[in-house]
Amino acid sequence: MARTMIVVGNWKMNGTLEETLKMITELKHKLEQDPTEVVVAPPFTALYSAHVALQESTTTTMKLAGQNMHWETEGAFTGEVSGTFLKDAGCEYVILGHSERRQFFGETDDKVNKKILSALTLELTPIFCIGETLDQRKSGKTESVLEAQLKKGLAGIPMNEVKDILIAYEPVWAIGTGEKASEKEIEDALHFIRNYLAKIYDAPTANSIRLLYGGSVSSENAKAIFATKNVDGLLVGGASLIVDKFLKIIHSRAQ
Repeated sequence: MARTMIVVGNWKMNGTLEETLKMITELKHKLEQDPTEVVVAPPFTALYSAHVALQESTTTTMKLAGQNMHWETEGAFTGEVSGTFLKDAGCEYVILGHSERRQFFGETDDKVNKKILSALTLELTPIFCIGETLDQRKSGKTESVLEAQLKKGLAGIPMNEVKDILIAYEPVWAIGTGEKASEKEIEDALHFIRNYLAKIYDAPTANSIRLLYGGSVSSENAKAIFATKNVDGLLVGGASLIVDKFLKIIHSRAQ
């Protein structure tokens, strides 16, 4: 079965309600029936309004993602957002384990695993982010880091559910730095990830899982990344905030 290409725009902590609706409106009118699956992750405060705006469109299948979630569905967790809330706001996806969450908010592999398990229970599709730091790459630890993140992040997830997870390889040293990994580095990392998935599950399952690349993706390099073996999509940061650039990235797959 062919894996559907996907482009995910992570807007991070950017965009007022007015700015979000403006971008959503522009995107939905210009995407129309593009075969690439497109997902955007606006700030929590704009999710429901974005959902309503997308519901009014009959020409796009653009979907929404949350940028994070708590593993509990409710409770005394001041300031947190649960997967139940994301579903209620119209989300179908959720980004989990992003390096910024790990770096700035102390998220561990165990916490990411609990979030993935919760998301699957709630029928939210996890976009599970993994990747090494520059020091780890220079020390030759890229594969061991990826293996540890996969092993802990996917703990307790059965074969029939892991196929619903998207895995995004995001080398920490390339996120927001303008330093994209080379096509060879991307291919090697994704090859390792797919082989490891085949090892802990089986080959058909591993081949059904969509693997994404994220890290300084731009309208200039997207075509080359799309052409790299095992790349099933892109997780785009800053470039997804500029509609024309984001559209060029989406359309570059077909060029």
